[in-house]
Amino acid sequence: MSQSPTHDATSSVAAPKPVRWAGALVAAEGAVAVGVAVVLVIRGLLGHDESKISGYGTAVWFAVLGGAVLAAGVGLFRAHRWGRTIAVVAQILLLPVAWALLTDSHQPVFGAILAVAVIAILVLLFSPPATRWMAQQYASDTTGQPGDR
Repeated sequence: MSQSPTHDATSSVAAPKPVRWAGALVAAEGAVAVGVAVVLVIRGLLGHDESKISGYGTAVWFAVLGGAVLAAGVGLFRAHRWGRTIAVVAQILLLPVAWALLTDSHQPVFGAILAVAVIAILVLLFSPPATRWMAQQYASDTTGQPGDR
């Protein structure tokens, strides 16, 4: 069976609304991280004291990870299933960050905002429409193969 050249095996025509909403939120997280990278570079270029942290190194870290999260969010919004894995891993890694902001860092406003976003994204990505959408890819792999079940 041949596929048409315009068919992308990793995406469907449209992702369900929860996936698109999650994609928008994940893209916003990534954009914030890339924005932090830009601010850190500008601070370094303006000559702020860098003796306690490496502003440029931290900026590279935020740019790389934030860029990946931003790409995952855009991918989800555009119905690419690969974005879900990156988004879920990022949210799991951000849960302890939100907790630290709420407690040890004494930044409850930022911690609460991050915690609400992380939990909302996870709920959206594991909602029934989102899991059905993800399962569609695997269902097409097993059809017509009775020995594999």
